[in-house]
Amino acid sequence: MNKIFDLSISNYGTTRQHHYDVVILPWGATEPHNYHLPYLTDCILSHDIAVDAAQRAFDKHGTYTMVMPPVTMGSQNPGQRELPFCVHTRHETQKAILTDIVSSLHHQGYRKLLIVNGHGGNTFKSMIRDIITDYPDMLLMACEWFKFKKAKDYFDQPGDHADELETAVMMHYHPEWVNLSEAGDAQSNNFTIPALQNGSVWTPRNWGKVSKDTGIGNPSLATAEKGKRFAEDTVDSLADFLHQLAEVKSENDLYTNEI
Repeated sequence: MNKIFDLSISNYGTTRQHHYDVVILPWGATEPHNYHLPYLTDCILSHDIAVDAAQRAFDKHGTYTMVMPPVTMGSQNPGQRELPFCVHTRHETQKAILTDIVSSLHHQGYRKLLIVNGHGGNTFKSMIRDIITDYPDMLLMACEWFKFKKAKDYFDQPGDHADELETAVMMHYHPEWVNLSEAGDAQSNNFTIPALQNGSVWTPRNWGKVSKDTGIGNPSLATAEKGKRFAEDTVDSLADFLHQLAEVKSENDLYTNEI
């Protein structure tokens, strides 16, 4: 990791020497990931992908991006709060955290913040709509790092949670934190009603009723090689976006034509 781009290991002596075009805020959760991955998997992966992308954006384009320490407070489904040390953070709490971060960065002169989300239960759209009413000159955006590329193009059986994708990328970054031999089989149940199955109607899944080991998706086919390929291609796409965002001078530049 490079302290020029990673605030988790940086210092004021370093940051005061550079002008940063974009700020990245990794956001994850504190929750079990089957029996073989760390509780902070969503935070770790969103952070590591972001730091690599910041480095790549500089190497390719000369763009300076600072990656903030990851936020560990995520939204959880019913059935997860009962699990030891799984933390559910309310929408209002997440919004307050994001508001304070935006307020601080805005006061310091930063105008471009990208949330890199690693937890599927987090949703930022309504928060962003609310916050930019108070900071209309702030470009506040959100993405999910695992959606920059199609998982099915890289993995044999991509799933939903602690699956082949997350396991493989963690094996690439931190193989010492993966105990694949201890993983559960991640068998999962589905809804019985078709409209809930196909997403026409949504309700939170009760994790205690859909998964025994908290995993959804078979992790056994994961390899560090698959994770590296997926991570590197994701990093490259994210780095290009960071450069494009850095080149934006105002909100008008986001649109093809003036009205």
